[in-house]
Amino acid sequence: MPISRELLDILVCPQCKTPVKLTPDGAGLKCSTCRRVYPIKDDIPVMLPEEAAIAPE
Repeated sequence: MPISRELLDILVCPQCKTPVKLTPDGAGLKCSTCRRVYPIKDDIPVMLPEEAAIAPE
């Protein structure tokens, strides 16, 4: 089950509070400000800064 639109509308990056967007491959949520990509595991977003990867520009 994919992440609901309602959930995506309220999720923000825990580091900088910028709304996150689904990555093109659907495997993570990306913050456009600090470039962190939070993984989605078993259809659950893992919004922990220590689990995030920093995306290249």
